[in-house]
Amino acid sequence: MNRKSLLTVFTLFATSFVMAPFARADVKLPAVLASHMVIQRDQPVRIWGWADADEEVTVTLGEETQKKTADGAGRWLVTLKAQKADGKPRQIKVAGKNTIDLEDILVGEVWIGSGQSNMEWQLKNTIGAAEAIAAANHPNVRLFHVPKVNAKETADDVNAKWKICTPENVPTFSAVLYYFGKRLHEELDVPVGLINSSWGGSPIEPWTVKDGNSGGMYNGMIAPLTNVAVKGAIWYQGETNVIRKNGLTYLDKMKDLIEGWRKEFRNDELAFHFVQIAPWSGAGYASGQLPSLWEAQVATLTIPHTGMAVTTDVVDNIADIHPRNKLDVGNRLSLWALARTYGRDGMVYSGPLYKSLGVEGNTVRLTFAHAGGIKSRDGKPLTEFQVAGESGEFVDAMATVDGDTIVVSADSVTKPTQVRFGWHKLANPNLVNGAGLPASPFQTNNWLGGTGE
Repeated sequence: MNRKSLLTVFTLFATSFVMAPFARADVKLPAVLASHMVIQRDQPVRIWGWADADEEVTVTLGEETQKKTADGAGRWLVTLKAQKADGKPRQIKVAGKNTIDLEDILVGEVWIGSGQSNMEWQLKNTIGAAEAIAAANHPNVRLFHVPKVNAKETADDVNAKWKICTPENVPTFSAVLYYFGKRLHEELDVPVGLINSSWGGSPIEPWTVKDGNSGGMYNGMIAPLTNVAVKGAIWYQGETNVIRKNGLTYLDKMKDLIEGWRKEFRNDELAFHFVQIAPWSGAGYASGQLPSLWEAQVATLTIPHTGMAVTTDVVDNIADIHPRNKLDVGNRLSLWALARTYGRDGMVYSGPLYKSLGVEGNTVRLTFAHAGGIKSRDGKPLTEFQVAGESGEFVDAMATVDGDTIVVSADSVTKPTQVRFGWHKLANPNLVNGAGLPASPFQTNNWLGGTGE
């Protein structure tokens, strides 16, 4: 072998020796598993990631250690015992060819917030933002904001980071999700982890996974999170589907969304509380489309473990599709969670929801769920009620409270058959219950809605 050949062999050997340590794949975790995260209490803890094929990975949480060998694609997952919310921070150690130490991990409640722009809407752009941001020093509330990704295939990871809730970190976070989580943290006295995964202008379909044909936003922004144990999700979306004239078909879309997420998160009882979208005067809402979607949203309450926050009264500018009052929206969602998900007794968690109709001569008596103390919120006569007779032509009606029912009539309708309430896109009715929670719009003819009871 000549000198040139020897030099070439030596160079290749030396290069391979130097580069070999760098060629291996270090153990890696997804972004959602990191220091400062919150673990869902009372549910098994899944830790997963990547390593070299057939590499043994050791995971330690407290006194528990589990080992797993990465598969041929370098993927691994271990399941650890459920943790209690005892107020003590945890550490997790993941070791393979390298070691990862996660610090300041809390155990409490984890929720996802998703939807379109009204969920994405940042705290800094809301009513009372300055005061809310200045007071947002909550070290046991943690924030995780998922960036926008529309993927053709399910993604493995997201480019995000857990942050402690401080006045510096909260201004660009989802206002509704922040207020929701803050209320849970105060009421339950446990740490709360909040994952915001929303996209302005998005319809419901890209967030849905059904029979294996998942949407792009689900692929890029939800699928990478489905190994995380979460208590539930809050959902603020529907405006785009009104514009698309989906109406009552939105009910089936909500069923697909909820059932798909529950399957992928391995939790048949995953709580799913949503916002009944607000009135809007924009030309994008064709006549009758918003009420039809409202009915579909109320009908979604027939799905177990769901709840709905009504927002007809939070509109500060009817020409703006984005109500700036996100405090009431987040708090109303939290009432459903506290009462129905966490079992708090004695809480009024919903405004009046239409239940039944009875004709009494020339009047109609309406009954409601969640009607205790039913009244006008401003002390004026009840508004937005209409009645129709056999002709089906609606006229404005007088409505009066009688106990926990409402009696509706109109002089020109002697044989009433049906009633509707707030049934148009500019609705601003004043019917509330004793807790001040607003009634949902409704119509009584073949009504599909549920009561959430």
